Amino acid sequence: MDWYSMTNNRIELEIGLKIKHNRLKRNLTQLALANKTGISRVSISKIERGKGTTLASLIEILRMLHLLENLEFLFPEDEISPIELIKLKKGKRIRASSNKKNT
Repeated sequence: MDWYSMTNNRIELEIGLKIKHNRLKRNLTQLALANKTGISRVSISKIERGKGTTLASLIEILRMLHLLENLEFLFPEDEISPIELIKLKKGKRIRASSNKKNT
């Protein structure tokens, strides 16, 4: 899917359709999902039709549909190359220095 060629409204619709697909795959009605998330059934319906949502609502829906791990794809961890890792370790302190008093 070419997300960059889509308008924001189209992306919202696609996300809503994916939420609906996953809800139905788990054999949940909109009302059942609403009860589990604390979000109204009308709001669930609007979200599935791409009519907008809050970030908090989206997170709660993803949580109830067991899809939170998909956020890893949005924000992947930075991978450090072995050479960069060696450079980072070189400057890393292994031991504390002793207290030497100048007298």
